[in-house]
Amino acid sequence: MKFGVLVFPGSNCDHDTYNVISEIAHQPVTFLWHDSPSLENCDAILVPGGFAYGDYLRTGAIARFSPVMQSVKRFATDGGLVLGICNGFQILTEAGLLPGALMRNAGLKYICKQVYLRTETTGTPFTQTLNKNEVVKIPIGHMEGNYSCDAETLAKLEREDRIVFRYSTSDGKITPDANPNGSLGNIAGILNEGRNVLGMMPHPDRSSENLLGSVDGYKIFASMVIALQEKEGQTPTTHELAVS
Repeated sequence: MKFGVLVFPGSNCDHDTYNVISEIAHQPVTFLWHDSPSLENCDAILVPGGFAYGDYLRTGAIARFSPVMQSVKRFATDGGLVLGICNGFQILTEAGLLPGALMRNAGLKYICKQVYLRTETTGTPFTQTLNKNEVVKIPIGHMEGNYSCDAETLAKLEREDRIVFRYSTSDGKITPDANPNGSLGNIAGILNEGRNVLGMMPHPDRSSENLLGSVDGYKIFASMVIALQEKEGQTPTTHELAVS
């Protein structure tokens, strides 16, 4: 099992994401530079937060053309696990790996704070350590986190159970006040049709240690580890993934 963390000019959460896999999950991980087409035989790809290529033109618009992203697209088409966090989510939508777009926040201000998310589905490689309707506390930090799509796409996401997280109150209610950025339907994270690509605006990499105020985000990485163990025919070692 091996994870790869993409690095673009302007990435600033690449080391945070690397740290979770290396120091908390205790799994092999490597950085993958943007101008290299090689994924170095990685079994899962993490597209971290930041400002890839300075977010010029619009978020993710230049990163989608990088050599490494061409390889990620082929990897995802073949069923490989891909997690895009914040700017990574933006890049995945620009690359066509996920539907819709991330627009400017409704208040036109950068938002950085802890938010609550309700888990909408557990039938994914990213959420199998969570329970349906479980509320997790994970921080956000973005200017363009307002998820938008057309009515047909939204209906399809709903019908196919591809909305993974919604912004909620601490007790799981989906309300306008719980929505920090104006996202359609309070959407915070979605899947592709193959259910092997997840994009989410909140940062599980910033909520995987007690030191950071929450370990809820680690459940997403732990789920990925278990999914890869199962794929390789190993017995999942969930006890080794617990965060005290």
